[in-house]
Amino acid sequence: MSNLLEGKNAIIYGGGGSIGGGVARTFAREGARVFLAGRTRDRLDAVANEINASGGTAEIAVLDALDERAVDDHVQKVVSNAGSVDVSFNLINRGDVQGIPLVEMATDDLLRAVVDGLRSSFVTARAAGRRMIEQGSGVILHLNSASGAGAMPGMGSTGPADAAIEAFMRYLAAEVGPHGVRVCGLWTAGVAETLSTEKLAAVGGPGMPDPQTVERMIAGMATLRRVPRLADVSEVAAFLASDRASGMTGTMANVTCGLVLR
Repeated sequence: MSNLLEGKNAIIYGGGGSIGGGVARTFAREGARVFLAGRTRDRLDAVANEINASGGTAEIAVLDALDERAVDDHVQKVVSNAGSVDVSFNLINRGDVQGIPLVEMATDDLLRAVVDGLRSSFVTARAAGRRMIEQGSGVILHLNSASGAGAMPGMGSTGPADAAIEAFMRYLAAEVGPHGVRVCGLWTAGVAETLSTEKLAAVGGPGMPDPQTVERMIAGMATLRRVPRLADVSEVAAFLASDRASGMTGTMANVTCGLVLR
């Protein structure tokens, strides 16, 4: 049996991050040629070097996923060099702020994740979608925490940002579907490898508990009594990007270990 993504060209925005890098490694292992895009060269190089050393194929581009021209030019370059863009996955950091009551939150702190998240999702999906429509095939992926469909105190800007991006992606799926292009997403939260002290402080402020405490708290609320691992997320992403998920579009795959039950 061939690899899931044999012959596919995949662009991963935020490819030097924890989740982006994990997804890139899995995509490459499954046969994809991965194009890592992000703002920090050192992180992109580290992921690309690991993939190439393991026998995969990875290339990098230093760009900002909020920059329309840079994204459009990069997609054009990928298509010119590789022949197609088969998968586009936006995994950039939106700048979410949590742990502050909404009535006390600064306007910019609320809007940053909404605006940056929606803008980068739109810019990257539009650039890839135009090429995929010409090809008659392709998959656009996104990820959020499922907070947009519920209401949990203390989630700050995450819920509004999730809701905005997820709604955009459903509308996009309806428009590009007749051209053979699929749009899918993943719900996940508290991925173990992302729970560093620095990242928790960046989202929730200096009063956040230590990573081990946060992991135990999330695991205690999840039906499977554990938090998702990076491998859980990247394996599902590879499936959604593959032809084996060809009947799926406009929907989310739940990779929360039962933290969310829907």
